[in-house]
Amino acid sequence: MNLFDIYVDSSANIPDELVKKYDIRVISYTCTVNGAERLCYNAEENFSDTAKKFYDEMRAGADVKTSLVGAERFINAIAPTLESGRDAVLITITSGMSGTHNEALKAKKELEEKYSSRLYVCDSANASMGQGLLALRVADLRAMGESAETCAEWVKNNAYKINSLVTVGDLKYLRKGGRVSALAAIAGTILNIKPILWANDAKPAKLAMWGKERGRKKALQTIAQEFAKRVTEPENQTVAITHADCEEDALYLAGLIKEYGVKDLIIEYYDICTGIHAGPGTVALFFYGKDRITGVATSPFKKKLSSPAVQKI
Repeated sequence: MNLFDIYVDSSANIPDELVKKYDIRVISYTCTVNGAERLCYNAEENFSDTAKKFYDEMRAGADVKTSLVGAERFINAIAPTLESGRDAVLITITSGMSGTHNEALKAKKELEEKYSSRLYVCDSANASMGQGLLALRVADLRAMGESAETCAEWVKNNAYKINSLVTVGDLKYLRKGGRVSALAAIAGTILNIKPILWANDAKPAKLAMWGKERGRKKALQTIAQEFAKRVTEPENQTVAITHADCEEDALYLAGLIKEYGVKDLIIEYYDICTGIHAGPGTVALFFYGKDRITGVATSPFKKKLSSPAVQKI
């Protein structure tokens, strides 16, 4: 029996089979496509099919929007865990990209006024599988017997060790989201400029410009080179690549990073919540590496923590 339950919002992008294997509870964002509301993640559907359909609709010019996960949805999902007497750990998308984390804190306050069990809300300082990798590590720690409190503290201490690098297929989606100007988007398209973004070192972390390259392959090669500079123990960790319906490019990037010792690799469709802002053709890489704030490389893979207090690593 699990010592506590693990929850994520659907930005965490964890593949269906791993959600089931590690008993991770996913609370979905909603999106609208041409005015019709639907779930961004449905446990009863294959996520790859859901995501491919969504990105096809984006390419066809559909009017698409997403909304945050509100406090009431968190309360309804997590209340059964606390009512049963178990604690819960909830890992959210970075508060620098969405108001979902603040909604989770509202839910925590209301739930803990009603139940004696605890809800630990953790800001992932990332999105997509950057968030998902933290949840998978917490699942491993739970299996080792660690408490919810210890795991939440571990996330707090290690979130900025998750590195992410993202490149997009078409600048028009970043322009729509206000991340680049209309003039820059037009010029970039003409010159075949491909921006590289990252979850940055700010508190709270935001998706920010990291660099740019001319041409798709060059952008992917640069991402792989930066991976080699920043990664910690590639042979001992799970690395993740997500893509917005461009599997061939994801596989190309996978081949590049495997040259640096990667053995365990997840390739998955990009989650709809943040993928809507980056657009079809986006490729993102997520891995443990140098702390984004300090620039120091320390291992986050200590097998056993000193529960209930966390041993700083």
